[in-house]
Amino acid sequence: MCKSVPYHVLILLLTVWWLSSCSTTRSIPAGDALYTGASVNITDKAASKKERKRLVSELDDLTRPLPNKKILGVPFKLMIYNMAGNPKSERSLSGWLKYKVGEPPVLLSKLNLEYNIKVLQSTLENQGYFNSSTIADTVVKNKKATATYTVATGTRYTINNIELPKDSSVLQRYITDAFSNTLLKKENPFDLAVIKAERERVDAYLKEKGFYFFDAGYIIIEADSTIGNNGVDLYVKVKPGTPDRAKKVYTINDIYIFPGYRLNAGGADTLQKNAVYFEGYYLVDRRNTYKPRMFRQTMQFLPGDVYNRKDHNQSISRLVNLGVFKFVKNRFEAVEVNDSAKLNTYYYLTSLPKRSLRADINANTKSNNLTGSAITIGWRNRNTFKGGELLSVDATAGFEVQFSGQLKGYNTYRGGLETQLSFPRFIVPFFAVNTRSGFVPKTNILLAYDILSKEKLYLMNSFRAGFGYAWKETVTKEHQFNPVAVNYVQPVYVRQEYKDSISNNPTLAKAIEKQFIIGSNYNYNYNELSSGSALSGLYFNGNLDLSGNIAGLVTGANKRQSDRKTILGAEFSQYVRVETDLRYYIPLSSKNTWANRLIIGLGYPYGNSRELPFIKQFFVGGTNSIRAFRSRSLGPGTYKDAGSKTFLPDQSGDIKLEFNSELRARLFSIVHGAVFVDAGNIWLYNDNPDKPGAQFSNRFLKELAAGVGLGLRFDISFLVLRLDVAFPIRKPWLPENERWVIEDIRFGSKAWRKDNLVYNIGIGYPF
Repeated sequence: MCKSVPYHVLILLLTVWWLSSCSTTRSIPAGDALYTGASVNITDKAASKKERKRLVSELDDLTRPLPNKKILGVPFKLMIYNMAGNPKSERSLSGWLKYKVGEPPVLLSKLNLEYNIKVLQSTLENQGYFNSSTIADTVVKNKKATATYTVATGTRYTINNIELPKDSSVLQRYITDAFSNTLLKKENPFDLAVIKAERERVDAYLKEKGFYFFDAGYIIIEADSTIGNNGVDLYVKVKPGTPDRAKKVYTINDIYIFPGYRLNAGGADTLQKNAVYFEGYYLVDRRNTYKPRMFRQTMQFLPGDVYNRKDHNQSISRLVNLGVFKFVKNRFEAVEVNDSAKLNTYYYLTSLPKRSLRADINANTKSNNLTGSAITIGWRNRNTFKGGELLSVDATAGFEVQFSGQLKGYNTYRGGLETQLSFPRFIVPFFAVNTRSGFVPKTNILLAYDILSKEKLYLMNSFRAGFGYAWKETVTKEHQFNPVAVNYVQPVYVRQEYKDSISNNPTLAKAIEKQFIIGSNYNYNYNELSSGSALSGLYFNGNLDLSGNIAGLVTGANKRQSDRKTILGAEFSQYVRVETDLRYYIPLSSKNTWANRLIIGLGYPYGNSRELPFIKQFFVGGTNSIRAFRSRSLGPGTYKDAGSKTFLPDQSGDIKLEFNSELRARLFSIVHGAVFVDAGNIWLYNDNPDKPGAQFSNRFLKELAAGVGLGLRFDISFLVLRLDVAFPIRKPWLPENERWVIEDIRFGSKAWRKDNLVYNIGIGYPF
């Protein structure tokens, strides 16, 4: 039941409102006023309601000056500016408040109505409102002023006809071809922005056809609005005086590559007499630092090819993507060869240091009150075998502790060593495979060792090895395929306390089981956000993981038997695991975004396995999952683990369903807010007598958990610090008709807050 607002809160709000209304005008000079903004009104209905709404928003943003910034309707910066008085020094506290934090008043005297009218009229005419009119006025009351712009748009002009030149030149033929997919459509509204975009599109098309020296400015699109009936005829022309070289198709002549170029060097780095010819390229590498084959696999141009911007950009992108060059630049030089227009091409490459050392330190806190830190020291050896190979060695050490609570003294320590050798090409026996995108494919070989110590409980170690490929189709599409992926996990020792706990809670045995995974996996990632906009777009990640299929055929383990099959004395896991992560970001305004995520995970254990290996199972709950429940504490199904007095087991499952929806809003400066709802659960594929209610069934929708919450994000572009507080509204372990717990919410109850409020601190957005 809602409660009335406490009287002291109401008094505080009224006081803030009164202070803001009186203090914002006290420093306004005599005869002037505080300018509080402008409004645009469209009087006629020649434009549709939707179009009028768009115009009002766009025109309103164009008026100047902008009024003082407000937070929740209150100009706090202006209030601070006024309250700071007249400090003697900018270095004093009051000076800092006035000139660094505060904001001076925006005065009516700074308003230029005639200038704003011209801007609005020009904008309307550029959008085809040729008969529009705008008048402006100001209203001053209590030393505050507003401006009002009254607009009559008139009927918007539309495109009637588009006429192209009829000469037979090569250039004109390609321009005509380009207009077969024109953005300018008959009966569409006249819009100067669309015309400019069309010129850029035609220029890009011509660049793909070899017109290297052509420019969008050489295309003229004239408009005739005198034909009547609010129509416009467009005439496409090539600008008189366009240089002859802009009208020619260029092909690639000689290609020179200088991989030892130094930015501060003279001509010694670019002497062509030292060039060595290799399969179409001249390589100038006096120190033989790189194998010529590396460039043949990287470059997209060959002598005789027609110049096109796509291959031009992709060649540069691939050279950068090799990871061995710090700077990449190129130039084209026009030459005449047998009366043919050709381009000599030069690439200047500045190498990165061959070896480097780096260190990364991070800190984290989890919703189960564990706090920790980790450090990674990485060594890089570039161009290991002179073919752009990268050898990397990373050593990691970290810990997680709880200074109070039931996990106090049960600290976690991690360590690991990972070595990876990456080749900038596909290594496939008997085949030569390459890509045509702007990204160089990689072949990766991985060897790693990890160790995990749970103080007073157990010590685990694991070995990982893999061989696979990674490549990008485009900036938004990425693939990873590992035909060989091996992971072996085993306990080194288990303390008696943990063994005793297992006898009371068999769930704990899952965390220390021996795991031998030998199989393959494939991952596909599609990310529209990586192409530019960070506010809207689709994100999809799909993963297919197979283990023990070939081993099962060899040993006969594919058909479940009472005895588990082994390889080299070790029992191996058998499963098929699929996981999809789908996200969609919808911009509601320039400051608000609606973010959504759906995760579906399906694991099918067979043969040697009744459940997925622990490291391959799914978990829910925690900072980046269902935030109303503590990390990995939820599920599976309706099962609820009472745990022990000292520690709680991680709950895992073979099947996962999770949905998150979050409304994000920029409040002010670097401070962003969020309102969110999370729902989901995990389940086991097969029945487990130790976990009643954990098996997946057709009642899974009735077994979903749900929580809601609020969050603050401090976004400083390169780092986002996040604080979320959430509480459950649905608990799946309760009796079926009691799982919704909305009526039990008691913010005023200390006991309820202790049992239900979950605080999450994280780095970055949850998704």
